[in-house]
Parts: sequence; C-alpha cells; structure tokens
Amino acid sequence: MAALPASIVPLIYVLKETKNVPVASTKEQCAEIYQTVCSRAVWQPMGFVYLYNVLQVGNAAWKQFLKTVLGFTSNQLNALLIAAYVLLWLGIMAYKKFFINWSWRSVYITTTLLNGIFSALQILLIKGITFGLSPFIFALGDDAFADFIGGIQFLPTTIMMVHLCPSGSEGASYAMFTTMSNSAYTLASAFSTLLLGVWDVSKEVMERGELTGMVNLTALTTCIQVSGVLFVGLLPRTKDDLSNLHADPMSGSKIGGVIFLFV
Repeated sequence: MAALPASIVPLIYVLKETKNVPVASTKEQCAEIYQTVCSRAVWQPMGFVYLYNVLQVGNAAWKQFLKTVLGFTSNQLNALLIAAYVLLWLGIMAYKKFFINWSWRSVYITTTLLNGIFSALQILLIKGITFGLSPFIFALGDDAFADFIGGIQFLPTTIMMVHLCPSGSEGASYAMFTTMSNSAYTLASAFSTLLLGVWDVSKEVMERGELTGMVNLTALTTCIQVSGVLFVGLLPRTKDDLSNLHADPMSGSKIGGVIFLFV
C-alpha cells in the first residue's frame, strides 16, 4: 500500500510547464494581493465562505454514541469513513453533471437545507427509530450523504476562489483563500468541542441509557449548521456576477481588506 503513491511519479512527465516566465518581486506580489483583498468581489464572498464554514459545527459526541450505544465496531466506523469519501467524490461529479448551471446561491441554499434534514435524522437514530433498517445502514445514510452534499458545495467554492486570484500571484492568492476556508473549519471543530459541556454526553451517561443530552446537542448543532443559509446573500449568484462586482471601481474597501487579512 505504501508503494501505491509512487505509481503516479511517471505521470509527472506529461505535465505541461511554461518555462522562463517573468516573476514579479515579492513587494509587487504583496501589493497586488493587498489590492485584490480590498476589492468587494473578494472580501464579500470570502466572508460568506468563512462564516458558513465556521457554522458547520458538528456533534463531537456522535462517534462515541455510535460505538458506546449502538455497538459499532472499528470496521463499521471505518466503513462509514470510506463511504463518506466515496460519496464526497460522487458529490463533486454530481455538481459537474447536474448542477453546474445552477446559481451558487441556489446550490448553497438547497444543499444546506438537505444537510439540515440529514442531520435531523440523527435524532431518529438516537431514539431508535430506523424504519426497519439496521442502525448501521441508517447511520450510513446520515453520515455519508452529508459528505455527498459537501462534495456538491466544493466545486462552486473552488471555482469562485480561482476567479478571485490576480494574474501573476495565483499560487499565493489561492493558498491564502484556502487557508482562510480551512481555518474556519478548524474553528468550527473547536466550537463543537466546547459544546460538549452544555449537556452531559459522556460515555458513562450513554452507557446508562440517558440520551437526552445527545438529542439536545444534535438539535443544536443542526440549527447552527442550517443558520449558515442566512448569509447566502453575500455570495454572488454566478461567475458573471462575480466578474461584474470585480469590475466595479467603487466596490473597493480598505477596511474590508484589512479585516480579511486579519482573519
């Protein structure tokens, strides 16, 4: 298995590379990036991405519930993880095939509401209502399809980031945008850990069959995740809207740029 990554090494020779390209100085690149982030076409949609990702607070006690209460084995938990990765890829493919012509706002609104529904279904699993399905199959639908929805959201965000990168500083700009997005997920994970103290969802409580805290925590995190749809107005509808916003000479704001860099 460790040797499998080495199998892609021969493919390096088919990569196209433009040589002897003039490179701007570090000072010029920094100035260009600062001018870019001061544009409303950058800090407004990226502000949405940050706020939306921060609100994707999960139930940090969920895996413990699956193992302690439902008795899931390590193999079953790994199977859930594998299925989630497969459905994440299928979600990306589904966007390219079926949703590429949808507006970005429609994609986020629809997928956020669907994610809320799947998250709410976890409450049924906690209460033992699975409609005749095994707990593993029911949990597979809850967990894995959430990643399918995340895959649908992935491409619009990536396309938007690519269009925001200034010519000549694409690598640094894209790295900055993705770092901002990923840092929001990290903060959301920290928030999910903090929420464990709101209700008692410890292993000992679960073993006693007291699951009220799990129900409440799941309901709270679901509401927090769905609340991200309230900020969808910050997101341009399409690439054309983003280009128009970028071309507007009155759309710049140094305050917005400074806040973006601070975050």
